Amino acid sequence: MQKKLFALSLGFLALILAAQNLRAETNACGKRADIVVELANRYQETRRSTGIAANNTLMELFAAESGSWTLLATTPNGTSCLIASGLNYKSAPQKVETSDTYRPKKEI
Repeated sequence: MQKKLFALSLGFLALILAAQNLRAETNACGKRADIVVELANRYQETRRSTGIAANNTLMELFAAESGSWTLLATTPNGTSCLIASGLNYKSAPQKVETSDTYRPKKEI
């Protein structure tokens, strides 16, 4: 019985440690300048667009000719965090419709 309880405790400890590691990996934050240099050197990504979100958070989209992209958020206190990244980035030179003017097409 004690061996099973000990093994179960170790299993829960492993789950907790794995969850903390996952959380640390998903909260990749640091100095903006360091992150921008890393995006350029490692992925050849350059800034493609910017915008201001809630609480004056600067949102920046970085992308490379290869199609890789990264979304970076920088808070007013200067902390920058990677929000998302992916592949197959394509720029949209045409005007993008806003929610005020967008109307879904009816299916035929």
